[in-house]
Amino acid sequence: MLDIQIKNFSELTTKELYDILQLRSEVFVVEQDCVYQDMDGKDTVALHVLGFKDTVLVAYARLFQAGHYFNEPSIGRVVVTKNERHQKYGHDIMLASIDVLKQQFNASVIKISAQCYLKKFYNDLGFKETGNTYLEDGIPHIAMIKN
Repeated sequence: MLDIQIKNFSELTTKELYDILQLRSEVFVVEQDCVYQDMDGKDTVALHVLGFKDTVLVAYARLFQAGHYFNEPSIGRVVVTKNERHQKYGHDIMLASIDVLKQQFNASVIKISAQCYLKKFYNDLGFKETGNTYLEDGIPHIAMIKN
């Protein structure tokens, strides 16, 4: 079971921030072989959803109020360390993220930019594709909405 913590940027410890950036780099840059600018200046306005197994960060997502990333409240940078994906922690971190958006931002609609190979994963969480696929940092993505 994950220990899920929700923090504003200013509440993150230096170690937590380092662990977040390391996890995102490990998966999005190294594992997916994608050179892109992860530190995009948006972390300071995001809510951070951290999933710990014991004391190790193994899952993460960042959340935005409407207007900070998309017109709708949104979830991004959803990531689980490779050796823990079989535990279904992606599901856990997404469910926690959806709950936080509903509780803290009164979200009735949530938008994500999903990597296309994860469509079924997001469909199972209630997200539906909208629009056409597009490349984001060289990886096929699709916009998805949950009502």
